[in-house]
Amino acid sequence: MTAPTLSHTRERKAATSNGGLMLLAAFVLLAVIVGSVADLFGDQGDLNGLVIGASALAFLLAVSGFYSLQPNEAAAITLFGNYKGTDRTPGLRWVLPWYKRTKISLRVRNVTGEKLKVNDKRGNPIEIAAVVVWRVTDTAQALFDVDTYQRFVDIQIETAVREIASHFSYDHSENDEPTLRGAAEQVSSLLREKLQDRVAVAGIVVDETKLSHLAYAPEIAGAMLRRQQAEAVLAARRYIVQGAVEMVQHALEQLSERDIVKLDDERRAAMVSNLLVVLCGDRDAQPVVNTGTLYQ
Repeated sequence: MTAPTLSHTRERKAATSNGGLMLLAAFVLLAVIVGSVADLFGDQGDLNGLVIGASALAFLLAVSGFYSLQPNEAAAITLFGNYKGTDRTPGLRWVLPWYKRTKISLRVRNVTGEKLKVNDKRGNPIEIAAVVVWRVTDTAQALFDVDTYQRFVDIQIETAVREIASHFSYDHSENDEPTLRGAAEQVSSLLREKLQDRVAVAGIVVDETKLSHLAYAPEIAGAMLRRQQAEAVLAARRYIVQGAVEMVQHALEQLSERDIVKLDDERRAAMVSNLLVVLCGDRDAQPVVNTGTLYQ
């Protein structure tokens, strides 16, 4: 048994009228009513009573059909649940009073997601949140294809953020893979693509996504901080040792080229050892005066 397929509603232009013209017509009807009332009190004619009643009914119908739209605002027109189109023209508008007008904003919206506790690619618990900029482009889909499109977008943002977090490591990935911390632009771009695929059914366009919060979960934050500190110390020591080896090599080459002193293998090894201790040590070296020789 196959699941029923959802029929998508597409936005189309509604047949509405300029409100200014209908406002002028309403004033004309009002003038007719006032004149007929004056004539009615003058000659007590039955014809004027009919004119007043008809004019009053037309006036009420005309007044009931007015509505206004601001820039970047639309109104979906329906008749007894049947979608008739969308009016996007700003200003004073008019439609038959028995048509229902549902206004919807087309302005850009900014949503700051809540902090989510998820696991990254390596299984580490992290906290992550995103800022999403989105807007409605198809009013029919937003109103009729999903139930409460604002809530729908919020749920899809949370789902997309959780999915993206599971595709990347927080930091220190293997094989130079992008990480949440080191490849922010790539992560944001992928998040936008995933989120756009999810909200397209609601006639929504995602303009921009950015990670607004990224941190290790509190229960492992201390351990990860110590790990980062240890890695920083190891990287610094590795750099120091590399520099020290280059300096020792340069010193030995200079001594040999200038023929300052003749060093056999044992003296050379002792000199290298002493220089490395001085250059790589955490504390200042204390000089020792050797009054004898290396062999005594």
